[in-house]
Amino acid sequence: MSVRVEFCGERFVVSADSTFVVGRDGDLQVDDNPYLHRQFLMLSHSDGMWWVANVGSQLTATVSDLGGSVQAWLAPGARLPLVFSQTSVRFTAGPTTYEFEVLLEDAPFAALTPEPASSGEETIGPMALTRDQKLLIVALAEPMLLGDGRGMGAVPTSAEAAARLNWKITKFNRKLDNVCQKLEKIGVRGLHGEAGSLASNRRARLIEYALAARLVDVSDLPELDQIDSTVDPS
Repeated sequence: MSVRVEFCGERFVVSADSTFVVGRDGDLQVDDNPYLHRQFLMLSHSDGMWWVANVGSQLTATVSDLGGSVQAWLAPGARLPLVFSQTSVRFTAGPTTYEFEVLLEDAPFAALTPEPASSGEETIGPMALTRDQKLLIVALAEPMLLGDGRGMGAVPTSAEAAARLNWKITKFNRKLDNVCQKLEKIGVRGLHGEAGSLASNRRARLIEYALAARLVDVSDLPELDQIDSTVDPS
C-alpha cells in the first residue's frame, strides 16, 4: 500500500514500509527557506492507516479534503489520519505559503461534494461575508490563486493587499479584524492577534483556511480587476 505526494509538478511514491519527510532536509525539499524546519511534516503508515504528523516545533499546517468540507489545523506534535483519496496540505514559513497534495488509493472515506456558490452575500456555515470582506480574502490569497492554488505563493503584507484593493491601510486592518473575528466565532484557530504574535502569521493562517475551506477560488480573481482605481477614503 503506497501513497503519492505531488508538489509543483514533482511526484513521489511512498511505500508503506518507509516514511516521507517534508522540510529543508526532507525527502520533499519544498524550498530553500530559512524559516522552514529541516524536518517539518512526516507521512508514515501504521495501524493499517496513513498518517501525517507535525514533527516541527513552531510551524503549523492546514489539512483539508478535496472539496474543502473537512479541514483541520495540525499543530506541532499532532498527527492526523489520511482518510480521503486526495488531501491538500498547506503551510506557511516566513513570507511564503506552500501546498502539496497526498493521493491515496482505496481511501476509507469519500470527499464531500461542495455546494455551488450562491449569488449575493456569501454565506459560509453560520457566518456571512460582505463583499469587502470577500475582496480582502481574495487579495490576500491572490498569489496562491494565480498558481491555481498549487505550489507556493507569497504572503502579501497588509500594505500590499490594501494597495491592491485601493483601500487605506486603516480600512484594510479594520476589515481584517472583522473577518478574523467572524471566523474565530465559528471555531477557526490561529487568527487571534495575541501579544507576541506576528501580524503576518494571522494573514498566512487566513489564507490557508480560506483556500482549505474553499472560501475563495480562481474564479474570484477578476473581481480585483474591477475595483475602482480611486482610493477608498473610508
